Order: sequence, then C-alpha cells, then structure tokens
Amino acid sequence: MTSSMTSRREFLTRASAGCAAIVVGARVLQAQNPAPEQGTAPSESMPGMNGQVRPVRLPPKPDAKPIVTQDERDALEHRLHCQCGTCTLDVYTCRTTDFTCSVSPAMHRDVLALVEGGYSAQEIIDAFASTYGERVLMAPRRSNLLAWFTPGVAVLAGGGAIALLLRRWNSEKQRLAPATPLHGVDATSEELARLDAAVRGDDRS
Repeated sequence: MTSSMTSRREFLTRASAGCAAIVVGARVLQAQNPAPEQGTAPSESMPGMNGQVRPVRLPPKPDAKPIVTQDERDALEHRLHCQCGTCTLDVYTCRTTDFTCSVSPAMHRDVLALVEGGYSAQEIIDAFASTYGERVLMAPRRSNLLAWFTPGVAVLAGGGAIALLLRRWNSEKQRLAPATPLHGVDATSEELARLDAAVRGDDRS
C-alpha cells in the first residue's frame, strides 16, 4: 500500500515538473521571438518571397483621406513592376492572374496603405521608386528617357552619316571616272578627247 502511494506521488511530481518545464520553455521562446505589433512593417526578407519584398511605408498625412480612386489605384499598379524576379508583369496583372506569387499581393498591400494615408498616385509611384529604384517602374520616367534612347539615336545617326559619305564617295568616283572608249569608231585620240569634253560640257571652243 505504501509502495503504491509512493509511486503515485512520484508520478504526479514528475508530471508537474514536466508541465512546468514546458510552460517555462514556451515563455522563453515567446520572449525571444515576440509577435510583431499591428502596423509593423514586414521584414525585408519574407518566407516564400525570395527576399524581394521591401516595405514601402510613409506616415499618414494629417487628417489623411484617400484621394486615389480604385481605378486610379489599379492604373498606378499597372505602372509598377512585380519584384518576384520570375516574371515581367506589373503588380496588378501579376496579383490578379498569378495566384502562386506572394510578392505582388504584398506590394498591393503597401499601395493600399499609402492610398489610405492620403498620398496621390504619383507620390505612391515615387515612394516605390525611392525604395526599389528605377527597376520597379514598367516605363522610364520622362527625365530618364534621354538616357534610355540616346544609345539608339547615336547608332542611327552614325549609320546615316556613313551611308551619306558612301553615297558622296560613289558619286565623286563616277564623276572622275574616264569616259568609256568607243570601240569600232574611226577617230583619233584627240577627237575622242574633244568628244568626251563636249559630252561633259567642257568644250568651250
């Protein structure tokens, strides 16, 4: 009887100690990895996103009210390039057609937050460009159009200059080429020279 009671006490003691260890361990883990507060920006490397998502955050404007309509929001998302690194789609097209991509929905959430913060479409575009660089834009800014097209214009201008020089060179070559001798004509070289000068309009006699 005494042995049975001792075994039960040992069992209960060990079980209590095990439960206490589990609770303490859970609290330690919670302290080491606190849950993110509401509104905290996501980390720059998020699981399943290939580390391509960067938080685009701006503080809400005073008395912020959305000034961008849904259509304008969708239009500005067409101007933003999805940063998943595996497609060439804009944010709107990617998030509405490729449901395996987790990057475009995250970028969409940033757009929504900026819209709620009272920012205009251009301000939102500028915020994304400031965070990701020019690569986030589907088309270059007007200020950068010259940098995009200058190399092509230079190539075309160089090709045109070469073609013009070749044309002038061929024309000059033909002008300076001697007249073709007339075979089978009974004439002296002096008469042929005078005939050639007359054809060229150089005969002043």
